[in-house]
Amino acid sequence: MAARRGIGSMAQRTLMVLIDLDETLAAFEKHFVIKFREKYPNEPYIPVEKRNTFYIADQYDKLNFTDDSVRLELKKIYRSEHFFRDLPEIEGGCDAVKEMAEMEGVEVFICSSPLFQYKYSAPEKYEWVEKHLGPDWINRLILTRDKTMINGDILIDDKIHITGAMNNPSWKHVVFTAPNNQNMKVKGDKLRLNNWTDGTWRTMIEDFKKRL
Repeated sequence: MAARRGIGSMAQRTLMVLIDLDETLAAFEKHFVIKFREKYPNEPYIPVEKRNTFYIADQYDKLNFTDDSVRLELKKIYRSEHFFRDLPEIEGGCDAVKEMAEMEGVEVFICSSPLFQYKYSAPEKYEWVEKHLGPDWINRLILTRDKTMINGDILIDDKIHITGAMNNPSWKHVVFTAPNNQNMKVKGDKLRLNNWTDGTWRTMIEDFKKRL
């Protein structure tokens, strides 16, 4: 299995694929709404399909809560213990990643950013990967606050604008369609991947391999 090969064992040029976790493989938005409604059943909320900002707080700040403390407590939901560990899979994502890792000439890594308040998010991302992809994938999880510093050929990520220390990162950004970006235009030479279930990711990977 490709995911079991050591990171230093790649003898020839391969396609290096970096894949984001939250809202690319793990359904952060769906899980947040469930937890929010459990905690605040009488407060207004934003259905997943109506989300239109990358950061949840930016859109929820505009709601008219009956209790102003909700606005202040909002972030505690996704900063809480077990939130990241219990994120559900996005349909087809884990199966696609495992299949991708088996493709000849392809190496796959999970590249994710923990919260600044990392007490739970960082270790629970490891737990999530181990549970949904298997223990062999622990060595293929990269946690970083700056993805522009990570070397790769492709980064599949739902965040439209990724910035950092490097103005020209080595990877080409493939925007994974998520509720927060579904109505945003993908500008420049970025590509878009709408889902993991219709097989278009396979064609995309093969096209990138031809460019090496």
